[in-house]
Amino acid sequence: MISPAQGLRIVLAVRPVDFRCGHDALAAFVQNTLGLDSHSGLIVVFRSKRKDRLKILLWDGTELVMIYKRLAEDGFVWPQIGGGVLQLTRVQFEALFDGLNWKRVGEPVMAAPAAAN
Repeated sequence: MISPAQGLRIVLAVRPVDFRCGHDALAAFVQNTLGLDSHSGLIVVFRSKRKDRLKILLWDGTELVMIYKRLAEDGFVWPQIGGGVLQLTRVQFEALFDGLNWKRVGEPVMAAPAAAN
């Protein structure tokens, strides 16, 4: 399980990428196609054409780190293929990484306490 730090920006590249790409090619894709800075502490999740694989690219402060995961069964739940990116919350990212339906989870909503009289 990967648990990103609170407040870290996580995005999902909606269009599938060529999974033969390594660190440098994915970083170039982030910059040239998505218009984002892969060296800014951003976590970028990439999907394959198959539904069963994902790659994650992140900057750890010193180097780019790439994580690859493949699910054996049904595969990951992905949004409809399109262009651009989709912002994920930390909870949605953790659900996606675990192979759960991330669309059904969200950050818990905390109600403000009622004022005491």
